[in-house]
Amino acid sequence: MGKPQRSEADKERRRKRFSKILYIIVLVSFIVPIIAIVLLMIFGDTSSNTAGYHSQADYTLMLVECILGLFVIHIPAILEKRLRFELPTLLYILYLIFLYCSIILGEVRSFYYLVPHWDVFLHAFSSVMTGLFGYMLITIINRDEKIVVHLSPLFVAIFSFCFSVMIGSLWEIYEFTFDGLLGLNMQKYALADGTVLSGHAALTDTMKDIIIDAIAAFAVAVIGFFTNRKRRDNKE
Repeated sequence: MGKPQRSEADKERRRKRFSKILYIIVLVSFIVPIIAIVLLMIFGDTSSNTAGYHSQADYTLMLVECILGLFVIHIPAILEKRLRFELPTLLYILYLIFLYCSIILGEVRSFYYLVPHWDVFLHAFSSVMTGLFGYMLITIINRDEKIVVHLSPLFVAIFSFCFSVMIGSLWEIYEFTFDGLLGLNMQKYALADGTVLSGHAALTDTMKDIIIDAIAAFAVAVIGFFTNRKRRDNKE
C-alpha cells in the first residue's frame, strides 16, 4: 500500500515543479510584449489601420491583455492566501496554458485571425475549467461540517453550470466595455482587413462565444452530476 502513495506523491511533486516553471514562462511571455509594445508605440510606427495585423488598436489591445494577464495569473495565489483555497495543481497548469493560448497566441500572435476556430476552442476550454472550478468550490462548501444543509448532486450541477456561464458573460461584458472605451476589437466586430460589420453579423462572435460557453458548461455539469450521484450512492 505504501508504494502507490509514494508514487502519487512523486507525481504531485513533479506537477508542482512543472507548474512553477510554466508560471515563470507565461509570466515572462506577458512582460516581454509589454516592454516591446510600449517602446514601439513611443518610437515606432503603429499607424496602420488593418485590424488583426498590428495596427494602433491591435497594439493597444495586446498591451491591455498582457497587463490583465499579469493580474489574472496571480488570482489562484490570491485565493490561496486570502481564502485558504488551493487550486488543484493540474487545474492550475491548465489555467496557465489557457492564459498563454488566449493572450500570447490569440492576441499577440494573431491566432484569432490566423487559426480557424481558435476562439471556439478557447471558449470551450475556459468553460470546462470554470465549470470544474465551480464544482470544486461548491463541493468544498458542501463538505464543511459547520454547514447544516447538504446540497444534492443536481443543485451542485446547476451551480457549476451557472457559475461557468456567469464567468463567460462577465468576460463578454469586459470585452464590450473596453472595445467601446479604447476602440479595440475583442468582440471581432471588424474583420481582419478592417471592415466593420453591422447588424446580425456584428453580434455573431459574441453570441457564438456565449453559446459555446453554455454548451461546454452544460457538458461539465452533466458529467459532474452523474459522478456525484454515483459517489453518493456508493456511500449509502
